[in-house]
Amino acid sequence: MSPCALSDQALSRLLVEDVPFGDLTTESLGLQSRLGRLEFHARGAMTVCGVEEAVRLFELAGASACEFVLSGAVVEDGALLLSAEGSAAALHRAWKTAQTLMEWASGIASGATALVRAAAPVPVACTRKNAPGTKALSNKAIQAGGAIMHRLGLSETLLVFAEHRRFLDEPPSATIARLQTRQPEKKIVVEVASEDEALTWARSGSDVLQLEKFTPAALSACRMRLAAEGLFPVLVAAGGVRVDNAADYVAAGAAMIATSAPYSAAPRDVQVQFFSVG
Repeated sequence: MSPCALSDQALSRLLVEDVPFGDLTTESLGLQSRLGRLEFHARGAMTVCGVEEAVRLFELAGASACEFVLSGAVVEDGALLLSAEGSAAALHRAWKTAQTLMEWASGIASGATALVRAAAPVPVACTRKNAPGTKALSNKAIQAGGAIMHRLGLSETLLVFAEHRRFLDEPPSATIARLQTRQPEKKIVVEVASEDEALTWARSGSDVLQLEKFTPAALSACRMRLAAEGLFPVLVAAGGVRVDNAADYVAAGAAMIATSAPYSAAPRDVQVQFFSVG
């Protein structure tokens, strides 16, 4: 079983957020102790994510639950994803939160899968531009979809943006030299917005160039111009890469795709069926 990306404390907060003062309808109808069962099914093909968290939500609500697939599974329409049993109070307490979480995470995972397939065999790396507060589950969804993380935050990689360079008053070669001295075990990535910038920073010793909003044709031209000077930095296509044009970037010479597109993918539909027991 894939580990939960969210702690019990975080999952419990989600339950309290939805049921802060009891379930007024279930309690008013006197259904709390009635026993039931429910099933989650895929409504349409999807890459599944969040099933482990959904199962745990039902358990924390007082029901028993089990998953029939794991995060990362690619399923067809109608596939059984999980089932849960318990009191009506427990099932209703967790149902909508678990469903929504799975739909959202599976949407990201499915978006990542589509892009990974389109860009194969080049890896797809998803940026840190996830919705604030969703990093743990967003990262799980990206990896469930077959992509990798571009960077988890600001703490572990060197990526020099134009916004950093606004504050520098030294030549690019001096910037690269300072970073190499300060962080000798790290590769130095520089984001560039033009072919001339790419040449300048490659000549200065950058290991990786992140080509921001280059067209495939512009990326190819940049790669050839760099090669003509004996410069072979890793070229990363960033900005504007979609499922329908990813293969063009790969053909142009991109060694990796950097994107935040899967984070805005449409949620996948999870159908919920309830059954009365006894």
